[in-house]
Amino acid sequence: MKKRKTTIITLIIVIIAIVAFFTFSRENKQVIKLESAAVTKGNIFNTVTATGTVAPIDKVDVGTQVSGVIKKIYVDFNSTVKKGQLLAELDRSTLNAIMVQSQASLASAQNELTYQEQNYTRSKKLFETSMVSEVDYQLAQYNYNNAKTNVERLKSSLEQAKVNLSYATIYSPIDGIILARNVDEGQTVAASFSTPTLFSIAKDLTKMKVQANVDEADIGQVKLDQKVTFTVDAYPDDNFEGKVTQIRLNPTVSANVVTYQVIIEAPNPDLKLMPGLTASVSIITKNADSVVLVPAKALRFTPDADVSSKYIVKAFQRDSTMHKRNMSSGTYQGAGQRVSQGNSQNTRSQEGGLSQSGNTNNRTKKMKKNFGSVWTLSGDTLIQKMVRTGLENGTMVEIQKGLKEGDSIIVASTKVQKNAKTTEAKSPFMPQMPKRGGR
Repeated sequence: MKKRKTTIITLIIVIIAIVAFFTFSRENKQVIKLESAAVTKGNIFNTVTATGTVAPIDKVDVGTQVSGVIKKIYVDFNSTVKKGQLLAELDRSTLNAIMVQSQASLASAQNELTYQEQNYTRSKKLFETSMVSEVDYQLAQYNYNNAKTNVERLKSSLEQAKVNLSYATIYSPIDGIILARNVDEGQTVAASFSTPTLFSIAKDLTKMKVQANVDEADIGQVKLDQKVTFTVDAYPDDNFEGKVTQIRLNPTVSANVVTYQVIIEAPNPDLKLMPGLTASVSIITKNADSVVLVPAKALRFTPDADVSSKYIVKAFQRDSTMHKRNMSSGTYQGAGQRVSQGNSQNTRSQEGGLSQSGNTNNRTKKMKKNFGSVWTLSGDTLIQKMVRTGLENGTMVEIQKGLKEGDSIIVASTKVQKNAKTTEAKSPFMPQMPKRGGR
């Protein structure tokens, strides 16, 4: 009986030792560390992003109004041209023949007119003396008028032939640079239904425009003269600047996505921006310079149960008192209220002012009203501070009131492992492996 009692006592001691070992090992396996950041001053801005295409501000397509064969081309790609400079010539053989034919037809018509005029004059005199019938007189008058009309028609045809002949010589309408040459010597161009484009000329490449397609959800934020920054793949390390000069009202619908074209003008003194480049555009809709900034995650930080078990937490109260939370006892102390620590989300108190809830929707509503809170560490006490927020760009948030440059705030908490030798402690009741070497 005595032996059995001794065995039970020994078993109880072993169980207590095992439980104490694993409890001690678990509690000391991880250490809570707080990550802090300094409040800084800087610039912040909100942007609307879009993609677009670089293009010349002024571009002219030069074509021909007559059909024919390209006889001679005097310019090439990238050629600099002046207004009135000869660009190309079409073969004139056919056009010359048409003009000569028109001249001959006009001469014949003029001879006919002279004859009909004389015949009409003679018939008129005879009719006045009743020497010819009225029918003969009217016929002579008709032929004379018809001859006059025919001469006028052929004169017009001759003028058109001369104009067409002049169209065989292509001149530059503006000062600029040849972007595209779409024909070669010996090529036939047909102008029967539409004017073929022979050359594309950009007026000035030192100023370019970006045709950006802005989503319908963002177009309401875009205004004229807003500053724009953009990059192109050709020069990924260069940032180009411009401004919004036009917001076109005509929508573009593609795959049920509605966009609006925004025109951005940008200087191009180094001629790095070339027509057709794809631009990644950021339109600055709001900005603030030299303001107090904190990381956005600082306003999302809330002490969890692990942090609260290591630190004393003091939450802000609207009546300017500090709502002290002693997490070691698991209760709130202050404002005559008691809240159990067992609530994992630290439920909001109606008189507690700023929410300590982990509810993301409530926090988002507070942020939208330009109010939030951050936490500072003083010794072993976490203190909550109310702040008024301004612009936010996803990474940083402007603080308008509540903090100053140089303040230290908590942005996150992390759990770090203790030294491996500590965490890998073995139970004294487990069998030990024999050591190699030595006696």
